[in-house]
Amino acid sequence: MNYLCIRNIVVFIFILGFISPGHSQEVLSYGQFLTWVQMNHPVAKQGDLILELGQQELRMARGGFDPFLFANQNEKTFNNTNYYQKREGGVLIPTMAGVEFKGLMEQNSGTYLNSENTVPSSGLVAVGASVNLGQGLFIDKRRAALRQAQIYLESTAQERNLILNDLYLAATTAYWDWAKSYADLEIYQEGLEFAEFRFEGIKTSFFQGDLPAIDTVEAYTQVLNRTIRLQDAENSFFAKTQEVNVFLWDESENTMFLQPNIVPESLENELLAGLEIDAFRAQLSSHPEIRLLDYDIDYLEVERRWRAEQLKPVVKLNYNFLSETISGMEPSPFFENNYKFGVTLSTPLFLRRERGALGITKANINITGYKRDLTYQKIIADLEKQYNNFLVLNRQLSTFESNISALERLLEGERIKFDLGESSLFLINAREVGLFDALVVLNSIYAERNISIARTRTAAGLGFDLVDE
Repeated sequence: MNYLCIRNIVVFIFILGFISPGHSQEVLSYGQFLTWVQMNHPVAKQGDLILELGQQELRMARGGFDPFLFANQNEKTFNNTNYYQKREGGVLIPTMAGVEFKGLMEQNSGTYLNSENTVPSSGLVAVGASVNLGQGLFIDKRRAALRQAQIYLESTAQERNLILNDLYLAATTAYWDWAKSYADLEIYQEGLEFAEFRFEGIKTSFFQGDLPAIDTVEAYTQVLNRTIRLQDAENSFFAKTQEVNVFLWDESENTMFLQPNIVPESLENELLAGLEIDAFRAQLSSHPEIRLLDYDIDYLEVERRWRAEQLKPVVKLNYNFLSETISGMEPSPFFENNYKFGVTLSTPLFLRRERGALGITKANINITGYKRDLTYQKIIADLEKQYNNFLVLNRQLSTFESNISALERLLEGERIKFDLGESSLFLINAREVGLFDALVVLNSIYAERNISIARTRTAAGLGFDLVDE
């Protein structure tokens, strides 16, 4: 078989498609990769821990309404004289209505006991309540803390979504960069195989006396040049593989490494099913950054209500029913005309501290509102920018695919001219190099197109589609 026959066969193979590697390979698809990252990556688990922080914060706030047990004992003995011995114990029960219920058992004795502390020898039982009629009637410190903890718990879900949103984009970028480096590697591998195959054919033609020796030198230099480019591609593929490994962890939180036979899916796979720009625009109000600022405003609004409550005077009513016992023959000992009653009234004269604190809170609400408006406009602009970039890349793909077809026709035309003796091996090689370079550029556009889809979704706050969970 002479060189021209060999060459025609190789060009035919080249036009139909590059020769695929012979070793067995397994494809790690983009969807499988994202699922694995979402389930096992430390950053994803960090997001779950943020939810746990919110739950524990809410537990702490609910603790403000836990029943409170207390007990006191005071006694004094001097010169063998029992001056006094006072014992007190009971329970305090706060409620969401702002009323505090209290049960108390008091037992006092002693020679010099203050007369107001004198109680029956069996002790005195008191059951009553404290009610805020002024400051704290509608909201108090406990209720404000509980509501703010509930808001914080809701906001942790958005903090988690924001973290996952960034993780989604980083993982997507790493995957498609890896896929591009693999596609480039295949091009350079096949280009080297093509050059080696042609070199062997030219050597055979030289030994048969059909071609001069200089053509073998020319063919061999191309083998060397493509070997160097292949080595660069192998190094790039290795580096991108390591970047992908950063995102791979198993269920036991151990790092994982891709095996040599694991390859990415094709850059040309269709990924546009979930790219609905109108739906993205409609959901911008649910973007995690916007929702977090909404929660900040809600949090400050609770503080504003609490600060406004401080402008009211303190009016606290205490009433306790008294009884010597809670058992015995009397059916209702607490309904006897025995009681302890008190009213507390206080207020600052100028309320400067309270008004200043309220003014600061109102200012912070306005600042956060302006920040939300600006953030919303930035998110809209980013979404439109990313989507437009996606559209441009799609148009570039169409244009460049036409360019590839033209380069393939030029290569075939150069081959025909070579067969007619009107071209040279140098020109054929130049056409091949131009085609290989164009295919590498096409891979870059495909990778950028796929990443731009992820950027558009990230700009809309969707990421792993966890915003509404």
